Amino acid sequence: MRLIDTHAHLYAGAFSGDTEAMIQRARALGVEYALLPNVDEASIEAMLALEAAYPDFCFAMMGLHPCSVDADYKKQLDVVRLWLDKRPFLAVGEIGIDLYWDKTYIEEQKDAFRTQARWAMELGAPVSIHARESLDVLIELTSEIQDGRFNGVFHCFTGNLSQAKQVIDLGFLLGIGGVLTYKNSDLAAVLKEVPLDYIVLETDAPYLPPVPHRGKRNESAYVELVAARLAEVYGITAEEVGRITSNNAAKLFRLPVPEEFNG
Repeated sequence: MRLIDTHAHLYAGAFSGDTEAMIQRARALGVEYALLPNVDEASIEAMLALEAAYPDFCFAMMGLHPCSVDADYKKQLDVVRLWLDKRPFLAVGEIGIDLYWDKTYIEEQKDAFRTQARWAMELGAPVSIHARESLDVLIELTSEIQDGRFNGVFHCFTGNLSQAKQVIDLGFLLGIGGVLTYKNSDLAAVLKEVPLDYIVLETDAPYLPPVPHRGKRNESAYVELVAARLAEVYGITAEEVGRITSNNAAKLFRLPVPEEFNG
């Protein structure tokens, strides 16, 4: 099986003791690439160091996470822009809106999203969108922004069928991770109505681990469990899920496509 983890914070402190072993576990299970979304200025050094250490496995994005948007967010955006001008990145991300923890800076989050979306379109790069408790808001913003150049992934999609169709109609893919394996999730019923051509796999490691690892640290190897659950949903093999979703990811993010993906 060949897989791509399109969203994993593998540079996080949770992996500081066993990074090499964690990456080897993922590779042993067929994970070809792990895509690394940035959080803010404080995460850049560790993210780029991991990418440099594993240049054929880890690929960095650059963006400002909505949970890091505060009164001084424009200074953080200046740092993001500096890096986007300095070298190529796989995508602009992780960007978006988070209304779960705090709604204090909702307008600032919207402005940061619009700004980074504009940069992505200027650069011809996709985005990775964080939409926690804010899916409808982001669908509306994306609809306003879309001019035919805006694309990417709605990361950790957990919405309903109507929202899924709106995201797809806007030219975006759905990032599906461990939540699909949770007993209280309605996501499987939604995805049965969504063509696999619009889905990419992710872990969001070290967060949101799939069953049977809930309550523990997530890692890229566990994307295999997401693929297995998707295979049940679609009534196909996990290998076929891996092939299709990996091709989806490779096309969007302009990644090298191993021959096995086309087998």
